[in-house]
Amino acid sequence: MTKPLWLTTAVICSALALGACSSTRLGGPPIRGATAAPITEAPPVEAVPSGPVEASPLPPIAGAPIAPEMTAPPAGGTEIAGLPPAPPPPTIGGPAAAPAPAPAPTNRTAMVGNWSVQISGGSCRVQLSSTPALDLYRASASGCSNQDLSKVNAWDYRDGEVYLYQTGGSVTARLRGSSSSLSGVLAKSGAPLSLTR
Repeated sequence: MTKPLWLTTAVICSALALGACSSTRLGGPPIRGATAAPITEAPPVEAVPSGPVEASPLPPIAGAPIAPEMTAPPAGGTEIAGLPPAPPPPTIGGPAAAPAPAPAPTNRTAMVGNWSVQISGGSCRVQLSSTPALDLYRASASGCSNQDLSKVNAWDYRDGEVYLYQTGGSVTARLRGSSSSLSGVLAKSGAPLSLTR
């Protein structure tokens, strides 16, 4: 069984490099050791004919999911595979484009402050503080008729979501949005609620 050409070449190059290192002394002539192995020449390598390179897809790996075929976008297009195409530009005299949604806050500090809470059956206020409370931050609710919201005493911001907690550590609500408007649901009932500045 013959060894692959790259392996033979790697072994010979390594042997040459090691032999050169071990047989040279501080700028003097190389010294041959009695135990040094004789250097053998590498077998000749066949020339590979050159020509145009053609590409073709490889067959799928057994058991792997098959990816959808990717097609090139039209000239000047901006479509990316897997994403919806960009909306066409508005025509002159046509309806104005809707304003872009407010960017999601990128840190906890943007959420600190007083919030007005709107929930079916009424409204109240929640204050999100920057004061640490163990692994969370302090919060307080005032005027909330909803039993779960009235018990809010801590909050946190993770992965773009604001979590409101009540005494005992259970989640009261999860909300998403911007630093001026949040919307979400109560954890127990699933009732929608929104917070605004």
